[in-house]
Amino acid sequence: MPVSTKIAPKRTPLSFLGLCCAVGVSTIYYSQPLLLEMGRTFHVSAGRAGLVAVATQVGYALGLLFFVPMGDIFERRALMMRLYGAVAIALLLVAFAPTLALLVLGSVLIGTLASVTHIALPIAPDLAPEGKGGRAIGIVMTGLLLGVLLARTFAGWIADIASHLTHYSGWRAVFLIAALMNAAFVPAMWRYMPRLPPKHELSYADAMRSLWTVWRTQPRLRESCVMGALIFGSFSCFWNTLAFLLGTHGLGAGVAGTFGVVGAAGAMMASFAGRAADRRGPRWVLSVGIAMLTVAYFFLWLSERAHMSLAMHLVALAICVIVLDIGAQMSQIANQTRIFSLVPGARSRVNTVYMVIYFAGAAIGSALSTIAWEHFQWNGVCGLALAMIGLAALRHVTGIPDKDRVSGDSDHTGQVVLEA
Repeated sequence: MPVSTKIAPKRTPLSFLGLCCAVGVSTIYYSQPLLLEMGRTFHVSAGRAGLVAVATQVGYALGLLFFVPMGDIFERRALMMRLYGAVAIALLLVAFAPTLALLVLGSVLIGTLASVTHIALPIAPDLAPEGKGGRAIGIVMTGLLLGVLLARTFAGWIADIASHLTHYSGWRAVFLIAALMNAAFVPAMWRYMPRLPPKHELSYADAMRSLWTVWRTQPRLRESCVMGALIFGSFSCFWNTLAFLLGTHGLGAGVAGTFGVVGAAGAMMASFAGRAADRRGPRWVLSVGIAMLTVAYFFLWLSERAHMSLAMHLVALAICVIVLDIGAQMSQIANQTRIFSLVPGARSRVNTVYMVIYFAGAAIGSALSTIAWEHFQWNGVCGLALAMIGLAALRHVTGIPDKDRVSGDSDHTGQVVLEA
């Protein structure tokens, strides 16, 4: 049943929503440049250390499934404050984990609670003028993407500095500082966010049951899910193995994290991609994104085979990272522009379905990239990523044109979704 309460004043800054997303999502990427350090702490191989990143992404997918639907049925400011507080506690548990097994379990917990990001993100179109939803998503996604990329930089350099200043593993300091940051963000939410009541009266059980209805009745959503999972899986192949690649050149976590700053330059394209989606359509933006990902991985593979100095190799790697991140961002914004237009009253549940499958793709890509690295090194990683991008491109060219109306995208379907 619809609720008449206004969800938020139009003056609510989209930039603060972007900050919400940045703080939340950064917690699931701290581990990526630290995998070698974690492996040394617990005396395990790169393959076993890679389980930490996989566990975080699996936890994130679980959180998306079980927590994000609450955004359609509970007051969102209070919900987000509780989740940020819980993330801080989970980060403390990881910071003091005495064994690899407990570190992996703690990483699952961090990922699960960090899904708060996707309670905040669907608010963006509600705050945008008619026809400007893509731009609003682009603004908020800029914050989210900067959180993703700068988290690696923060983690890499804090770990390096802490390891030189203390007798403890530097990676533990990263999670301790992150816990304090998330705890401080709880009162910031109270200060800057308005109350955000749900649009509909719906029980949690009904919301969970309606996820299947959302999936079954929205063919554009299914298409976006498949492409998003494959694209993000390919993207994760690079970031999950970057520390291993740089390790072969004698470089550590700080350098691996620095590539987050390089990638952050690409995050500035998020707003452009949102405006392009409004003007030219999401499928055009998606086509460009897939093409850029393909080019980036081809040159990532080629640069490792070329006989270059270390400095030139790092420059080539940096350029490829920018192209890779722009391609991934354009693809993600295009997909989310499409799915958020499907059932406006159930955006949290639509986003739940999409993001669960999206991060399942990331977990699969991370797990397979670790195996590919152990058996075939960088050739295997790039080959795996290009194969995933190729499958996404195939689904894209055989997909549904944006201009066509299809069964299941009607207002009537949306009503069925809301009341399922």
